Amino acid sequence: MKTVIIGLLIPFIGTGLGAACVFLLRRDLKTGVQRALTGFAAGVMVAASIWSLIIPAIEQEADKGRWAFLPAFAGFWFGVLFLLLLDHVIPHLHRSAERAEGPKSSLTRTAMLVLAVTLHNIPEGMAVGVVYAGVLSGSANITASGALALALGIAIQNFPEGAIISMPLCAEGKSKAKSFGLGVLSGAVEPVFGGLTALAAALVVPFMPYLLSFAAGAMLYVVVEELIPEMSAGEHSNIGVVAFAVGFSVMMALDVALG
Repeated sequence: MKTVIIGLLIPFIGTGLGAACVFLLRRDLKTGVQRALTGFAAGVMVAASIWSLIIPAIEQEADKGRWAFLPAFAGFWFGVLFLLLLDHVIPHLHRSAERAEGPKSSLTRTAMLVLAVTLHNIPEGMAVGVVYAGVLSGSANITASGALALALGIAIQNFPEGAIISMPLCAEGKSKAKSFGLGVLSGAVEPVFGGLTALAAALVVPFMPYLLSFAAGAMLYVVVEELIPEMSAGEHSNIGVVAFAVGFSVMMALDVALG
């Protein structure tokens, strides 16, 4: 159980370390740096979705032959549609910032920035929780080292996410302490949702393939809806593309080496 608790906290620690950059750097992150960090995060999430979630979901249903893909297929679409619903219920940063005008624009952008990243972190927390639930249940297709690989990969992805929140908030006039606090707060949902999922291990086991692919669908929705447009906007979009490839290869290597 101690290993599971540590694993659930690793992604949160990554967010906190990234948010702590506000104490080390004096200026806001340059556009190119933000684009590179966003691309890196997107690459990690795509690789994690494939190697740590979708492939294990299919492997658990291998005895079903040609229909082994069905649980993963269904879970994936549940994840996509769930995030699509949240996208309509909770307005995202890029939409609200465009509508924000006057003296409230900075406040609106700040609130929506934190809200958007917090929303992104929910499926990531669920992904780690589902994988550790598989470890607790003794699933043959999910090992403790594989779960650790996913936790480390998401922590690496969360590091730039924490910096992308805290640095702009500080540049907008907020204190470094408050900017750091908001950055850390955005990642607090990960251990919460991860812990709730892991605690429900006994109930989760029969639906593990669906939940693994659900988390993958939700994460990939975030990548396509939010991260890829951000990393590709404006000139020199190749920076984001190269960073995406780096993030993808790092997460792939982690999963194969530790899995």
